[in-house]
Amino acid sequence: MKKTQVSRRRFIGAGILAAAGMAFYSKNAFARSILSAAKPNSVFNGVQVGVITYSFRSMPGSAEQLLQYCKDCDINAIELMGDAAEAYAGAPKRDGSADFAAKLADWRANCPMDKFVELRRMYNDAGVKIYAWKPNALGKRNTDAEIEYAFKAGKALGCSHVTVELPDDAQTQRLGDLAAKHQMLVGYHAHTQATPTLWDTALAQSKYNAINLDIGHYVAGTSSSPVEFILKNHDRIVSMHIKDRKFNNGPNAPWGEGDTPIKEVLAMMKKNKYKFPATIELEYNIPAGSDAVKEVIKCREYAKAALA
Repeated sequence: MKKTQVSRRRFIGAGILAAAGMAFYSKNAFARSILSAAKPNSVFNGVQVGVITYSFRSMPGSAEQLLQYCKDCDINAIELMGDAAEAYAGAPKRDGSADFAAKLADWRANCPMDKFVELRRMYNDAGVKIYAWKPNALGKRNTDAEIEYAFKAGKALGCSHVTVELPDDAQTQRLGDLAAKHQMLVGYHAHTQATPTLWDTALAQSKYNAINLDIGHYVAGTSSSPVEFILKNHDRIVSMHIKDRKFNNGPNAPWGEGDTPIKEVLAMMKKNKYKFPATIELEYNIPAGSDAVKEVIKCREYAKAALA
C-alpha cells in the first residue's frame, strides 16, 4: 500500500472524528445555551430586583416550591424567610410542647451547615441567589448560640446579610457585637414607626448594623417620600422592600395606586448605581382569580418598566 493512500485514509478518519467532535461540542453548547436562557433574570439596567419569599405566604411554602415560584416569576434573587430553610435542614417541627423553644434552640446550636449549603446550591444551580435570610432566631429570647447559628446559616446560604425587625437598643448592640464576630451584616426592618432618625443608634453601635428599608411602610408612617432618606443613608442600606402604601398610615395598594414613589426610587437606584437589591414584597390583597405568583409577576413588570 502506498504512503499516499495511508495518509489519505488517516486524513479522512481524522476529519470524521473532528466532525463528530464538532457536532458533539455544538450539541452540548446548544444545550448549555438553552439551559442558560431558561434561567431567571430580574436585573434591569444594573438594578437587582428580587422578592422576599413572604410574598408567597398564601401558597404552599417548601424550599423547592419557593424556588419554583421564583422561576415562574422570572426572578433571580431573593430574601428567604427562615421557616423553609430550617425545615429543609431538618429542624424539629412545632409540636405544641412546652419545651419546644428549648428543643429548637438545641437543634440550632448543634446544627451542621451542610443542608444549608445544599439548599444554596440547589437555588444557585437554578439561577437564583439568596442575598438575605430572615430567620426567627435573632430575638431577645434567643440564645447567643441561636444568633450565631443564624449568621453561620446565612453564610452557608450565600447571603450578604440577615434581616430582622428593629428591636430595642440593647438588642441591636447585642446583635451588632455578634455580627462583628461573624462579619455578617444585620439589616433592621421597620414598619410605620420609621422616621428619618430611627436607625441612628443601631448604625452608630456597629458597622455591621445596617438598614433593611421598606419604602411603603416609610411612606405610610411619615407621610413623606423616602428619597432623601435613601440619598443620605444609601451606604448603610443592605436591601430595600418595595411596596405601595397610602399616606397617613394608609393601606397597601397595587403598585401605582398608592403614594409611594416606586418609580422615582427605582430610577434613583439606576442613576446612582446603588448595588443593594430592590425586594418585591407583595402585601396588597390578591384579586379574585389571581394568585401570589401572578401578582409578583405584575410587580416585576412594573419595576422593569420603571428601570427601562
